[in-house]
Amino acid sequence: MNILQILSSARGPASHSTRLANDIVARLRAADPAATLTVRDLGRDPLPELGEAALQALFTPADRRTPEQAARVAADDALIAEVQAADVLVLGVPMYNFASPAQLKNWIDAIARAGVTFRYTAEGPQGLLTGKTVYVALTRGGHYRQTAADSQVPWLRSVLGFLGMGDVHFVYAEGLALGAEAEAAAFADARAQIEALALAA
Repeated sequence: MNILQILSSARGPASHSTRLANDIVARLRAADPAATLTVRDLGRDPLPELGEAALQALFTPADRRTPEQAARVAADDALIAEVQAADVLVLGVPMYNFASPAQLKNWIDAIARAGVTFRYTAEGPQGLLTGKTVYVALTRGGHYRQTAADSQVPWLRSVLGFLGMGDVHFVYAEGLALGAEAEAAAFADARAQIEALALAA
């Protein structure tokens, strides 16, 4: 089993979402000690946004790209290759101002490429990143699960499903800004959610 862990918090070692994602990875590796793990920390090593220069690089034929354009496309190619090689993805996703971190959006923009990770057909778009399981570690200061204020879950389900990843499981740790007791309760509940998933190789 190849595990790809994507961390998107800007808080470094203090990150709750990293802590929760690490718990999920630990359970996966306990179930399969031979599993390989690749970690990409988007907070520590941020990705560039999808701006005009990046779009020009993508739409320029390979043999006409400048060295800078070729380097940008190659960087995105590497990110795509990581996802293609993964059997399981574990995403650490905090909530910032009712949304996911910009760095996670930059990663999604880098791996979403027509003809490579999805394609358009007469029957509609078809995701090409199939056969993968995704676990999303969601951490929030307040309580937003299954409310209209939770924009993260619908977006993640949509974009991951568009790319072919429909087997997505969410683990929540909420109320983390409500004091030490609430934080401890949130992580105890999250651990129970992980147990209920019965993670196995």
